[in-house]
Amino acid sequence: MNLIDIIEQEQTRKDIVSFSPGDTVRVHVKVVEGGRERIQVFEGLVIAVGGHEGEKTFTVRKISSGVGVERIWPIDSPFIQKIEVVGKGDVKRAKLYYLRNRTGRLALKVKTRFGTKETHGTTGSTKPTDKETTGKSGGESSETPASE
Repeated sequence: MNLIDIIEQEQTRKDIVSFSPGDTVRVHVKVVEGGRERIQVFEGLVIAVGGHEGEKTFTVRKISSGVGVERIWPIDSPFIQKIEVVGKGDVKRAKLYYLRNRTGRLALKVKTRFGTKETHGTTGSTKPTDKETTGKSGGESSETPASE
């Protein structure tokens, strides 16, 4: 191993949880204002994870007072106290830059639009069909349909 690899291994953080684009995360960041230090929480949607090994970064986007705010951090940054995964998203892309063009409620809604494993994104009627109630398809049933 060369000197650079040794230094990168020493600075790599082991306490960071795994997350992926589409997840909602809460990042606790150390902020220095004057002589004071405090922890500021930034909660938003991970829209990108990039880089490799010691140079990995992630981008988090949130809507604050109607304005989109994005921050990019190195995963191994010493200013990050901790990262909490608030919710898991089920998306089909690695970079969610198309969310920048959305406004309002759709700006950060990836779970309901693309579905999660629990809901599968189903919409519409919750009434069971004839096939679900009788086990037969609609044409094979000899019963008269109930009036609605």
